[in-house]
Amino acid sequence: MSEISIRPALVTSVQSGSIAEEIGFEAGDRVVSINGEKPRDLIDYQFLCADEVVELEVIDTKGKTHHIEIEKDYDEDLGLEFDSALFDGLMQCSNRCPFCFIDQQPPGKRDSLYFKDDDYRLSFLYGSYLTLTNLTQREWNRIEQMRLSPLYVSVHATEADVRSRLLKNPRAGQILDQLQWFQERQLQIHAQVVLCPGINDGEHLTRTIEDLAQFHKEDTPAVASIAVVPVGLTRFRPTEDELIPVSPEKAREVIAQVQALQARFRQERGTTIVWLADEWFLIAGADLPPESEYEDYPQIGNGVGSIQLFLKEFDTAAKRLPKQVTPKRDYVWILGNAVEKAFAPLLDRFNQVEGLTIRMAALNSDYWGQSITVTGLLTGQDILNALQGQDLGDGILLPSVMLKQGETVFLDDMRVEELEQRLNTKISIVEGVEGLIRKFND
Repeated sequence: MSEISIRPALVTSVQSGSIAEEIGFEAGDRVVSINGEKPRDLIDYQFLCADEVVELEVIDTKGKTHHIEIEKDYDEDLGLEFDSALFDGLMQCSNRCPFCFIDQQPPGKRDSLYFKDDDYRLSFLYGSYLTLTNLTQREWNRIEQMRLSPLYVSVHATEADVRSRLLKNPRAGQILDQLQWFQERQLQIHAQVVLCPGINDGEHLTRTIEDLAQFHKEDTPAVASIAVVPVGLTRFRPTEDELIPVSPEKAREVIAQVQALQARFRQERGTTIVWLADEWFLIAGADLPPESEYEDYPQIGNGVGSIQLFLKEFDTAAKRLPKQVTPKRDYVWILGNAVEKAFAPLLDRFNQVEGLTIRMAALNSDYWGQSITVTGLLTGQDILNALQGQDLGDGILLPSVMLKQGETVFLDDMRVEELEQRLNTKISIVEGVEGLIRKFND
């Protein structure tokens, strides 16, 4: 990517008490260069700012250029936050995976919903998944030189023909060679397999897991963990695709298949290596594995153990629930119906607080056309359709996972403020267990 495409990094906020605040940085300032180099992204910014002496070229909000020299402790953060982690643009995906959620959305929504990112920098910084098929040699060199590890990789299948079929990209068949590259450099990945019935299941799934497990060796295993996730399909997917949804019978089959491999790995290597996303057990109507089986939750971002972790955190946080609230409060707690059974004990515990009534609204998503729905996929329209005309008491408790990060907008572009108005009620956005507990201690 040419240097001319790198834009100055736009400052959106300055942390209170930071070096940047002391110097006089403001939101709207732009960082052009650091020690004479133009940072491509947040990785460059963090690396270049690690020195004890940092020289910045900055354009202020009035368009005036400043050259600033800062002396600080090594690795001390300046306290600047930016509008994007990428200053040279998003690396987009050239694959045509039929199960890609981006292609399973209706037209006419906000542009960001249609960006197909396959950017190793977002993988390193935030744990988003990439396929490795869109990397240039320059990017491979940078991963090696800057030790950008671990990365999160969508593998799906290790057999060249099966993976190429899934990604619809002939370069997809190079995955085993690429994993060897990581192993030789003592760099790591976390792998995911999105299972599509009839394509990469059965013997293909066993082959993929066993191939990946061969890279789980030594002190720094190239494949640190593996997650198996059921394909998610919506009513907007292209009609010509070859995908079929995961049935309860298929879910039970996959659970048995993977659990047999888990048992073998634990016996042979002392670690599970591969985990099943919680959705498998919800689809199958089966009990979740005990919390102890998730080790250090290496695949929590894939929904592997997220329910058990939430319940564990709740057990600790519930000790801070008040015995009584005044005045009396009555809320409706919105959740995806996938967790209705698992979260029933939490509801009972909340309702033990004198003066507090919590009613669970466990919803599916007609918007996406799903009968079993995880909480993060519920849309404003789903909630409106389900709750319009009902008595909502003192308002709605809305998990923040339904919203775009940092904003009050659902996946269908409806805003929380619009939903409040149409339901004529107050909506409280709560973030995780701590957000719920704080709400009842206000």
